[in-house]
Amino acid sequence: MGPRGLLALSLHAFAVWALCAATMWVGMSVTSLPNALLAHLLGAPVFATAVALVYFRRRDAWTPLATAAFVLSFIVLVDLVFVAGAINRSLDMFRSVLGTWLPFALIFGATYGTGAAVSRARTRAGAS
Repeated sequence: MGPRGLLALSLHAFAVWALCAATMWVGMSVTSLPNALLAHLLGAPVFATAVALVYFRRRDAWTPLATAAFVLSFIVLVDLVFVAGAINRSLDMFRSVLGTWLPFALIFGATYGTGAAVSRARTRAGAS
């Protein structure tokens, strides 16, 4: 994958992160932290699935496993540097299973699962 492909994947990963961040920001503005975390937990795999459906339409899409690993790594890095480092000035967010680790796992699983399903569908369509 060339620079354009890497940029495209980075923008898709950023979209998942931005949707999750917006969910937390709005959620914390209108409800309690536990409710915002629950909305984030439920939204994260939905956002990842929607973005992955768009991404895996690309002819130069990475494999499902490589894509899921990149998306998760991108999101972890942005959370570490931007959210924990610059905004919170604390790594406490990484102590939360509900707020951090479960959404990470669901984002990885949703991205991988969507990519695998799209790949299977393409294989079947090509065999027909």
